[in-house]
Order: sequence, then structure tokens, then C-alpha cells
Amino acid sequence: MEKDKRISPILILSILLISLYIAIPQVSAQLTTLSGSSDNWIMAGHDPNHSGLSISAAPATDQGHWSYATEDHVTSSPAIVDGLIYVGSEDKNVYCLNATDGTVLWSYATGASVAYSSPAVVNGYLYIGSEDYKVYCLDASTGTFVWSFTMGNYTDSSPAVANGCVYIGSGDNNVYCLNATDGNEIWSFATQSSVDSSPAVANGCVYVGSDDNNVYCINAANGNEIWSFTTGNAVLSSPSVFDGCVCIGSVDDNVYCLNASTGTLIWNYTTGNSIDSSPAVANGLVCIGSIDDNVYCLNASTGTEQWKYATGNSVESSPAIASGYVYIGSDDNSIYCLNASTGFKIWSYATGDAVESSPAVANGILCVGSDDSSLYAFGANLVAQPNNTSFYIEIIVVVVLAIIAVAVIYFLFIHSRKPKTYHL
Repeated sequence: MEKDKRISPILILSILLISLYIAIPQVSAQLTTLSGSSDNWIMAGHDPNHSGLSISAAPATDQGHWSYATEDHVTSSPAIVDGLIYVGSEDKNVYCLNATDGTVLWSYATGASVAYSSPAVVNGYLYIGSEDYKVYCLDASTGTFVWSFTMGNYTDSSPAVANGCVYIGSGDNNVYCLNATDGNEIWSFATQSSVDSSPAVANGCVYVGSDDNNVYCINAANGNEIWSFTTGNAVLSSPSVFDGCVCIGSVDDNVYCLNASTGTLIWNYTTGNSIDSSPAVANGLVCIGSIDDNVYCLNASTGTEQWKYATGNSVESSPAIASGYVYIGSDDNSIYCLNASTGFKIWSYATGDAVESSPAVANGILCVGSDDSSLYAFGANLVAQPNNTSFYIEIIVVVVLAIIAVAVIYFLFIHSRKPKTYHL
């Protein structure tokens, strides 16, 4: 007696279900990756709090990069929003580039160098300062001029945008609050020296440093001083606000952690030289650079050193933290990727000059400028946006194969119902 050699429909159905069981988690993982990688880096320090933390996927290698050469140093730090990269250059221009390949989509010429001021991109508008004494608002899609506000001196401060207001410091000693829609001044707060620090905004307060040695807490609505804390030298660093604390560096070599409500000192940590870098905070750790050539990681609660990493020169750049990595530039011309837990170097990439610019991470892309006049981008997939074409192709293929499999099963099932013939 010969057994029926036709494939059992039940067997085929089982194979199909197993295949779908394997495929569906992969599709789900792709969805998770896409949604998780959509974190935009909208301003200096990532957000108004200046956390320096991105929830985006981040490159584990220096592969897959492109660079774009401007006409002068890129000390401004980029913003990455919806697949576009925005940055200023000392060649006087503000640039918008495609994050995929670095193609320039538009540029806008200001009247002087756009040095350390970095763009903030909020609600379709870009805000940035220039050394021509102006703060600019441009249409983020086209680069079209919207408004400008003239201050009494240059600005190296980067704007923070929150609740319809633009907050920025100036070399004329003032902190300004401007209406984000029309650029009209809402208030100004006078310090005793230049304000090169970039304001952070949290819980109705503006936190900022000044070259007059002080850290200030200002009422965000009316510009009244709430408290000030005096360090031993100029405060060029910008504050990070987290868990009721304000963390900031000073040219007096110290990192300070202050109570955000009262300005009371919680802890300080002394490095080997002045600090221009601004802190990034994640998972109970504070990361910051120093002119003593080191990158430091401190316990956010106690200020205890967790690790430090020695680069080959001053670290003026501010760190970005993403996917368990710390990214930072050094005046030794390199961009570094460090393990956030241990400080071990994962990779470094040498540019042609000092890296004073601070990295931004979004959508799986790391971007940073260099004094060699170029902007650099790194990422295995330089665009990881929700309209990822390959992702939808994968879905279509899975659906088509499922339909074909169902049709085959149905065909075999119909034919399997014919009377079986046995040979004795």
C-alpha cells in the first residue's frame, strides 16, 4: 500500500504561521526603531532644559558619514529636525542641509560671523544669533527672512525657545526675552558683563551664566531675578536643568550643581582647568568637558567622579548622550564616541582642525562641525524616518507571500478531498 504523497494542507498552514510568527516581530521591531528614532534635536543642548540627551538610535561606528565644506569655521552646533540639518558658520551664513547626503537646500547670509550661536528650530521657524548684533528668525523650510531683533553687541549665545518666547544672551551684558512670532522685546535682564552662556528654560524660570562670574535664575514671564550664585570666574558654560537641580561649569575650573529653586550649592567638582563646555545629563550621570583636555563623568547626585577620558587637547565642545554613548569634540581635531558607563573609547574620527562645535544626535544621525570649515554627519542609515521606503516594501512582500500561501493551501485542500486510491 502506497501512502498519499501530497503535502498536507495542515503542514503548509503550520509553515505559514511559523513564518508569520518570525516575520511579525521583525516588522514590529522596525516600527519601534522608526518611532524611537524620531527624536529631533531642536536647539543647543537638545531641548529648553539643555539635557543633552537624545532617545534616538545613535551610530556605533564612524562609518557612513558625509561632510559639507563651508567657507569658514563651523563652531556653531547643529540642530536636526525632520530629516534636515541646520547650522551656522563663521562665513556669515546659516545653512539648511538634507540629512541624507549633505545637499544644501538653502542658505541665508547674515551681516557677520555666525560663530558660537546655534540654531533653534521650533514650529517651523529657525532662530539664531549673529555677531552682527542681531537675532534672526527665518522660515525653516525656505530660509526666508521673517524678522530680526538688534541688540547692543554681538551674540555667541544660543537661543532657547519655549512657550512662544525666544531667550538669548548678548555681549551687551543682557539676557533678552523676545516674542517668537514678531521679535518684539518682552523684557531684558541686565548682568554686569557679556552673556555668552545660552539660557535654559524650565518650570517658569530662565537659567543662564554671565561673564560677571554669576549664574542667574530669572522669572521667565517678567524678567525679575529670583536668585544668583557667584562662582570664582566667568561662566561661559550653559546650564542643564534636571530633577530640581541646575548643573553648569565655570572658568574657575569647577562644575557646580545648584538647587534650581534656591540657588543653594549642592556640590561642586574641580577639574584641572577652566570649563567652557556645557553638561549633558542622563541616567544619574553628568558629562562635561574641560580645558584640561579631559571629558568627565560625574554622579549627578553627589558630584563624585565616575570616570574621565583624556583627549589630546582642550575640550570646549559639549557632550551629547544617546544609546549609551557620549559624543564630544576636542581641540585635538577629533570627534569621540565614548561608552557612557565606563568612558572607554568606542571610536574617534579626525577632522582637519579643532572641534569646538557640539554634537547633535537625531534619527540615527550624529552631526557636528569643525574649525576646518566642514560639517560632518555619521550614521549607518543616514535617514531613518517614518516614511522609510524599504520598510513598506517589506510589509508588502509579507502580505503578498501570505496571500499566495493561502491560495496554495486552498488549492491543495480542494484537491485533497478527492477519493484516495489504494493499491494492494
